[in-house]
Amino acid sequence: MNTGARPAALPAPAGEPARGARWTTELRREDDALETLAEEWDALAARCRTATFFQSTHWQRSWWRHYGTPGGLLVVLVRRGGLLVGAGAFRRLGGPLGGLTGLGDGLIDFTDVLLDDDCADRAAAEFAAALPLTRPWHTLELREVHPEAAVQRVFEHWRGRRRRFQDSLCQYLPAVPMEQLLKRLPGKTAQRNRVKLRKIAEAGVEVRSTPVEEVPAAVESLLRLHFLQWRERGVTPEHRTERFARHLAESTTALVASGGAAVHQFRLDGELMAVTLLLLCPSFGGLYLYGVHPALRERLDIAGLLFGAALDATVGAGIPVLSLLRGQEPYKQRWRPEQLSNQRLLFGPAGPAPATTARAATVRARQSAVHVLRTRFPRLKEALVAHRLS
Repeated sequence: MNTGARPAALPAPAGEPARGARWTTELRREDDALETLAEEWDALAARCRTATFFQSTHWQRSWWRHYGTPGGLLVVLVRRGGLLVGAGAFRRLGGPLGGLTGLGDGLIDFTDVLLDDDCADRAAAEFAAALPLTRPWHTLELREVHPEAAVQRVFEHWRGRRRRFQDSLCQYLPAVPMEQLLKRLPGKTAQRNRVKLRKIAEAGVEVRSTPVEEVPAAVESLLRLHFLQWRERGVTPEHRTERFARHLAESTTALVASGGAAVHQFRLDGELMAVTLLLLCPSFGGLYLYGVHPALRERLDIAGLLFGAALDATVGAGIPVLSLLRGQEPYKQRWRPEQLSNQRLLFGPAGPAPATTARAATVRARQSAVHVLRTRFPRLKEALVAHRLS
C-alpha cells in the first residue's frame, strides 16, 4: 500500500488495463485533489452503476470549495494498470479522536464511493486495505448509505471492527407515465388524483426547463420561494446560509450542463410561482429541493403539479426509477411508494475498539433521541430540524 501522493501510471490503451495488471493505491491530501482528478473521476463514475449525482465531481468539488477546511480532505484512489478503478473522498475530523467522514454532511441523500463495475470486488478489497484507520481511536463514519451502494463492498472487505445501523428512510416509485402510476392506487384515491391533475391541466400552468445560462438566477428564485413557503413552519437553517446558496448554484449549473440535473420553472398568468431542482443519474431521478409561492398552493394540488413534472422528466430521460429521497412527508405516501432505509456504516481499526464502541454508543443515543422526538414530541422535532434531519 502506498500512502503518499505520487504520479499516476499511464492507463492501458483504449482505457482497458492489461490482464494481470498491477494494482496500486494512493492517498491524496491536497485541497485541489478533486479538481485535478475531475476527468478521471467522472469517467469512473460512468463505469460505476451505483454512482449518484452526489458522487459526481460537480457536486463534490462545489461542496468542498464552500464547506471544506484547508488540509481536511482525504482522497483514496485505487488503480489497476494505471486506470482509476476505485475512488472516494472523505473529510478528516478535528478534535482529539480525529477520524473520517463522508462529504456532504446533512445535505446529501446518498453517500458512496466509486468502484469500476468490471472489477468492483477486487477494487473494494484494495480500497479497504488503503483506508488509513491505523490508530485505536480512528473511525470512519458514513451516513445515508444505500443498501446496494458500492461502499457496502468495501465494508465487507474491512478487516477491522465494523458496525451497521439503520439511517433515514427513502422511498421509490417506478418511473412510468402518470396514468400507469395511478393504477397502483385504490380506485377512489386514483379518481381523486385524476380530478386534481385535471384541474392542474385546466389552470394553464406553464412548465419550462431552465437552460444552463439561466440556472443561477433560477436557483436564486428557488431559494426565495422555498423560504416563503416555509416561513410559518421554519426552514432548514443551513438552507438560509450564503454558502449553501453559492454551493447550490455552482453545483446545479454544472449538473444541468452535464445532463445530471434539471431545473423546472412553473409560471401561472406569466408570474413565476414555483421552481424545482430534479437530480438525475442513470439509476434514478430525485426531486431534491423546491420552492412554491403560497398563492399557488391555495389554488392547485402542489404535490401533483411538481411530482408530475419530475415524473415526466424522469420518464423522458429513460430513467427507470423516481426516488422521493429522504423523508416521510404525507404527500409522498399517497403514491404508495416502495420504502427502503439507508444505512449508517462505522469502520474502526482492528484490535481494542474504544473509539468504535464510543461512536456506536453515540449513534444509538442519537437514534433513540430521534425516535422519541418523532413519536412523543413531533411538534418539537419539527421545530428543531424543520423538514429534514440534520
